[in-house]
Amino acid sequence: MQEKKAEIRNLTKVYGAKGFETQVLKGIDLTIYEHDYIAIMGPSGSGKTTLLNILSTIDKPTQGTVILDGQDITKASNKELSRLRRDKIGFIFQDYNLLDTMTLQDNIALPLSLNGVSGKVCVEKSREWAAMFGLEQHLKKYPYQLSGGQKQRGATCRALITNPEIIFADEPTGALDSKSGRDLLECLKMVNDSKKATILMVTHDPFCASYAKDVYMLNDGVITCRITKGTDRKEFYDRIVDVQTSMGGDFSCQ
Repeated sequence: MQEKKAEIRNLTKVYGAKGFETQVLKGIDLTIYEHDYIAIMGPSGSGKTTLLNILSTIDKPTQGTVILDGQDITKASNKELSRLRRDKIGFIFQDYNLLDTMTLQDNIALPLSLNGVSGKVCVEKSREWAAMFGLEQHLKKYPYQLSGGQKQRGATCRALITNPEIIFADEPTGALDSKSGRDLLECLKMVNDSKKATILMVTHDPFCASYAKDVYMLNDGVITCRITKGTDRKEFYDRIVDVQTSMGGDFSCQ
């Protein structure tokens, strides 16, 4: 039986003062299992980024339960949330968030270094992940010397180096050209397949979503449908586009 990595029940998020509230999420239920690769899609304003932020402990819900690593994070202290972010969660952001004063190798190894791991192990692990992502020739370079695709793959290595329970990716290809985006998606698919990584990704792009195993469509704060991948990614992509078209709205990257 697959292990549950995250579970949300009756998740609601309301912004604004009393009398001027906007309900962004309206009773979301979702379970994420080990080795899942889920994409969340929806028109602008559908609540997908809010959902990602709550799941990844960046934001708190107005109502509902969020279980991560067996713990209800809605009731966790700031100290417990910091531990979860450090030990159990990997983040991949659209804008890389690499530190300009560090080499790529030091950026990749940073989570291990902050956890007190020895320098020798940090170097070994950073080289191992860099080789997997085709970055072994760039480890001594600084971010300004790297292409956008190289920076994003480096940021992904940094997110994965602690072997987190779950990886959250927010528009990971949004700032990349088509080839760099495809390279990153192939790398994510590889770690999902070979390393059994669990990934939840928010994206506006059906091509990006077609690399996932399941796509959940979010509209007006509720999950309207789930699309499950078959054996053919092109056919999966076509089904995603069809559902996206039927929903209407602006799916552009915000």
